[in-house]
Amino acid sequence: MAFEKSPTPVELLAPAGCYPSLRAAIAAGADAVYFGLAQLNMRARSRRSFHLHDLPEIMDICKAGNVRGYLTLNTLLYDHDLQLAKELLQQAACCGVDAVIAADMAAVTIARACGLEVHLSTQLSISNYTAFKFYSQFADRIVLARELNLTMIEAIWKQARTADLRGPKGRPVEIEAFAHGALCIALSGRCGMSLYTDNASANRGACMQNCRKAYTVTDQETGKQLVLDNAYIMSPNDICTLEFVDRLIDSGVHTLKIEGRGRSPEYVATVVTVYRRAIDAIQTGTFAALDLKDLKAQLKTVYNRGFSSGYYLGRQQGWSASYGSQATVQKIEVGRVTHFYRNIHVAECALTAGKIESGDNYTIIGQTSGVVTGTFAGMRKDEQPVASVCKGDRFSFKVDQTVRVHDKLYLLQPVHGAHST
Repeated sequence: MAFEKSPTPVELLAPAGCYPSLRAAIAAGADAVYFGLAQLNMRARSRRSFHLHDLPEIMDICKAGNVRGYLTLNTLLYDHDLQLAKELLQQAACCGVDAVIAADMAAVTIARACGLEVHLSTQLSISNYTAFKFYSQFADRIVLARELNLTMIEAIWKQARTADLRGPKGRPVEIEAFAHGALCIALSGRCGMSLYTDNASANRGACMQNCRKAYTVTDQETGKQLVLDNAYIMSPNDICTLEFVDRLIDSGVHTLKIEGRGRSPEYVATVVTVYRRAIDAIQTGTFAALDLKDLKAQLKTVYNRGFSSGYYLGRQQGWSASYGSQATVQKIEVGRVTHFYRNIHVAECALTAGKIESGDNYTIIGQTSGVVTGTFAGMRKDEQPVASVCKGDRFSFKVDQTVRVHDKLYLLQPVHGAHST
């Protein structure tokens, strides 16, 4: 069942890198989703990536779910990219894309010629009101530089409000800011490291994530290796604004953006669900009563590199304590859905790995189903109740939402020794 959103002027913008993530974002309560198309896409290397032929279906799903769909085309464009960019944007206009997120002024120009609304990417590093005012002639929304703190954001918003600054569509220019997700060591994400090392430009969607790895520093004269206090000095913690998201909104932010087009569908489902609860609580005046500790614990169950407040509170930035995710829960693929009995909401599955016991937690992920999470209950094998099943068994259990044949079944297990941040 889709999450019922409370009316609110704040937009919750979720990443959608694949169909399960798209559907998970909608079900969890996103107001809008952003996605890229292969080639001119800052997540072109991600295994989760849409293509141009997916665009009509993406927008049909968005319209059916009553959410807005934004095409991300914020890569650096060369002359030989312009024809493809034009084709993508013309198709976007035909399919009813609600806005285009762009950084290159060629993309901005083409998008506006196609009649598309433009949102300017954080990669433009817009950091002050003068720049904000200049760019407002081109765009109805601006994603500010990630390096700003709340006081700086509020100062820009107040000046824009005082001047009644309006974009091309005639409404006040909106401010968008990242609320949760990866923070890049580079200035607003503009990095040349992997271009130098691998001829793979991060600014064209081909980042090799060199900064996330561990390195040994060697003195070339003596061969002596230097030990660093932190092995991941270029890999910052993820941003997490949950505990002060009310202050972020009060600073003038219209859209809270969740980073993560390359992350998993269950990441999208969990993070959107948590921030939806926070936004709705702010709207109803009950934010102070939320159990933020519990909500943050939910965020920790999915992919993260540890959490920090980013630059928003003017504090020292934190660093990843290890390579990869510090999630407290891992998912293990254990089977596939073989049948779903709609009238009694029971799923039949073939277990291809591991062992499951009653009370274990699961996630089912599918192209159409999105993300369905629950606890194994009422398990049956050969029409008889059972407390556990093993590899090779075909069994059934109760599910709360609709799933489909061929959906993947995952067992959720706690990660022992997971970091607490």
